[in-house]
Amino acid sequence: MYGVEASGAETERTAFRRAEKRYKLYKSQPPRSRKQPVVNRTDLSDVIDFLAVLESFERDGGTPEGIYRFVCPGFALPIFCLKDRPGFYFIPCALTIEEQCYWIRQSLISFPQPPNRTNHTAIYGPISDLLTAVQNKKILVEAENSNASLVDNNMLAPRYIFSETSLDAHVEGHDSCKSVSASVLLRKLRWSTLGLQFDWSKRNYDVSLPHNKIPNDLCLLAKKMAVPAMSSGEEFQPEAAIVNYFSPSDMLGGHLDDMEADWSKPIVSISLGCKAIFLLGGKSREDMPVSMFLRSGDIILMAGQARECFHGVPRIFIDDEHAENSDLLSQFSGEDDRCFMDYIKSSRININIRQVN
Repeated sequence: MYGVEASGAETERTAFRRAEKRYKLYKSQPPRSRKQPVVNRTDLSDVIDFLAVLESFERDGGTPEGIYRFVCPGFALPIFCLKDRPGFYFIPCALTIEEQCYWIRQSLISFPQPPNRTNHTAIYGPISDLLTAVQNKKILVEAENSNASLVDNNMLAPRYIFSETSLDAHVEGHDSCKSVSASVLLRKLRWSTLGLQFDWSKRNYDVSLPHNKIPNDLCLLAKKMAVPAMSSGEEFQPEAAIVNYFSPSDMLGGHLDDMEADWSKPIVSISLGCKAIFLLGGKSREDMPVSMFLRSGDIILMAGQARECFHGVPRIFIDDEHAENSDLLSQFSGEDDRCFMDYIKSSRININIRQVN
């Protein structure tokens, strides 16, 4: 999705790629069958379960081989590290269920709002109030002033706007128009960028692009959670964030996040929604990655040497057996929460916050 990624046939032969293929979602269709494709079972016996590690530690004070409890004075939450991956920190159950719901709402309501950019911006220009449009069953149609290029704040003028006109009626009257329902746009939302905007084509931060500062409450959370990975006396300075939105079959290929100036500063990564598998490799794709579960509310930090490790997400789980999101879904029981429940029951959101300079 972003970062340094390999391409071509060579990736098929690397240890990291083999691990991705091992955990990737595969479905099989019985010959001449009209039934829904069956999800092939995956061997998950080697996947580290930090929730189980936490429960075991609280019970008897021990940790599995290769994992140790990291003690950070003044930091109340449990932290676990891998002995062979310096700079990697796993904070299980870091967010309460109420905090998870709050950040899910922010990720769907506020974070895709202009001047923040999303994967839709290049196609449709800035799109405002996407979730409200979903709730009101609106469609996106070409704006009358779609030839306008720029407005005063240097943000692209809206080329498309939401309408209550039925999709069929609009397309019938405007044969050349692109029209799409708000619900489809939400399902196809893949990323949004907060703070300093990342230019995907040039793979750098473009300070000339209009942007708002990262929301204060997200800054405070990132600063608090980054403490275990910071040097004594230093404070994490959140300047940019990338929000990734995963649908059931999505994966994030192995990559490095290498565009920030100081790799000693951590990336603070927050998981929300369905459970996923996270792969943490080494400095080469030939290094066999470690696999671990990421649940809603877990936070990981990657700093120093860990910033040089290839990592990715080959799988999210949406089935009742593995998704482990029933407690979360129960929080979205009101009629006004229907959009959130419908979305998060089969999706995952990842917020990763960075210090750019």
